[in-house]
Amino acid sequence: MEFFYDVIVIGAGHAGCEAAAAAANMGSKTCLITMDMNKIGQMSCNPAIGGIAKGQIVREIDALGGYTGIVTDRTAIQFRMLNRSKGPAMWSPRAQCDREKFIWAWREILDNIPNLRIWQDTVDELLVENGEVIGVHTVWGVTFHAKSVVVTAGTFLNGLLHVGRVQLPGGRMAEPASYGLTESIARHGVTVGRMKTGTPVRIDKRSVHIDEMEIQEGESDFHSFSYMSEPRKLKQLCCWTCYTNPEVHRILRDGLDESPLYNGQIQSIGPRYCPSIETKIVTFPDKEQHQLFLEPEGETTNELYLNGFSSSLPMEIQIEALRQVPAFRDIAVYRPGYAIEYDYFDPTQLRHTLESKILKGLFLAGQVNGTTGYEEAAGQGLVAGINAHIACHGGEPFTLGRDEAYIGVLIDDLVTKGVDEPYRMFTSRAEYRILLRQDDADMRLTERSYNLGLASKERYDRLCSKREKVEEIIAFAKSFSIKPALINDTLERLGTTPLAHGCKLIDLLARPQITLDNMSREIRALSTLLDGITERKDEIIEAAEIKIKYQGYIERERMIADKMQRLESIKIRGRFDYNSLQSLSTEARQKLTKIDPETLAQASRIPGVSPSDINVLLVLLGR
Repeated sequence: MEFFYDVIVIGAGHAGCEAAAAAANMGSKTCLITMDMNKIGQMSCNPAIGGIAKGQIVREIDALGGYTGIVTDRTAIQFRMLNRSKGPAMWSPRAQCDREKFIWAWREILDNIPNLRIWQDTVDELLVENGEVIGVHTVWGVTFHAKSVVVTAGTFLNGLLHVGRVQLPGGRMAEPASYGLTESIARHGVTVGRMKTGTPVRIDKRSVHIDEMEIQEGESDFHSFSYMSEPRKLKQLCCWTCYTNPEVHRILRDGLDESPLYNGQIQSIGPRYCPSIETKIVTFPDKEQHQLFLEPEGETTNELYLNGFSSSLPMEIQIEALRQVPAFRDIAVYRPGYAIEYDYFDPTQLRHTLESKILKGLFLAGQVNGTTGYEEAAGQGLVAGINAHIACHGGEPFTLGRDEAYIGVLIDDLVTKGVDEPYRMFTSRAEYRILLRQDDADMRLTERSYNLGLASKERYDRLCSKREKVEEIIAFAKSFSIKPALINDTLERLGTTPLAHGCKLIDLLARPQITLDNMSREIRALSTLLDGITERKDEIIEAAEIKIKYQGYIERERMIADKMQRLESIKIRGRFDYNSLQSLSTEARQKLTKIDPETLAQASRIPGVSPSDINVLLVLLGR
């Protein structure tokens, strides 16, 4: 059988769902091919979305018209804003979700996108003609023709599971691996490597002495992931924390000879920032305890996820060690933790659009690019889906700068620096994080998405309304005069210095003790203005207050970003034969030839390319 589409997406994980939805919503006839229609958007590891920097990515996905934020809000059973003790550039939303409801929320969305079809099958071959992708072939003997193919196969490409010395092929526990696709891509010159990740044991709540653990409650204020979301509807649950102890560590240490990570069974590299429990005790031998988080898998299930105890040790060692934790002394588990090895493709062979430099029409997104995390995958999937559509129908490629989005930082890091371990996003990777706050993702990105034809008119109208209200509040603060006699008593009560002279309200709001809320109780005109906001009042007030309080920092960072933009505007791809430039260092010649950067700014971010190398290129360009 043969079918004809504009865009084919392989794999219905977090990257695949966003890619297929984006391409279809923009007007491409799209087919999403998945091995199991009942596992769409499956949370393979932690049943949670967001976290440090990851939460910002989800907000950006939502601002661009993606669905991860909407699905998260619909299925959230706990919400928290992390890093509240720090400035707003560091605030990061995180939510526990009901794993099963998350799958079906995604399925409902995808089933109702007009241009999207879902096909249950396994792709085993990429079809290529004259260096250009023309479709795929499946194990059931079906041929799909397409102008663009997006590969989002996660950990399934030649996946191999490890529990102790036991090895089984698979992409996830009890799910088959995918064979043939890696080889059909690699034969065209695409570089392939192996990586490793893992997941913890799943525990039966009824076997845990919950009363002996510390409770971690969620939050119930106005914050959410989506700018379009309604209030959370599911029952809100708590998490619990406890700690390992020296006896736990002794049992784990005694079992290291049986660990695939240390007996030579696993050769590939795992995520440094999400280490297994056995890696923790080896890396930090003097540490007597490690914190563990017990997290619910759903609104009604007894299945719990033990965050912090990822392991591939034999299951008897995992269980014996856990039983040394007082709250886990009677523990019963649903399944042990395990490690998984899988294929990935060198992301430096991609353009910023996530299209392959080698095979026209081939786009790669998610863990197949060497990343880890649902959020990183979903962000890549959205960009790949947009550009897969553009490749079919024409238009300017869609890319995001490092000063526009964490997604932009992520993709630029991948295609410029490559990976030597599973890549995870952190706020520290973004040099413009004051510009990339979670509160203003819509301000940064929604208009761009609307102009692309992805973000809806409703979403754009919401942005315009919010922007208007925020500017109205800021304008009021700039123009309203404050007299000492009317405000000094309040200032002293709030623990801040009284005024010696009159000032504008915006100057007063720069103080940490002063907020729009406490000032509205003293200034009737401000109270009237704020009470006039009938929709998303708290969100709008917060956005205005952040812009007011951090105006100087925002403007300074914007100035720095604009200076760097000068280098971003200097296009250099195809202008140099780097190997012939003896004035460049040997490493620079090798790296520049391999990466073939689009701009001078990108060249400056390549490891091994020095400032003097950049100066050489500037001279050759006549700058």
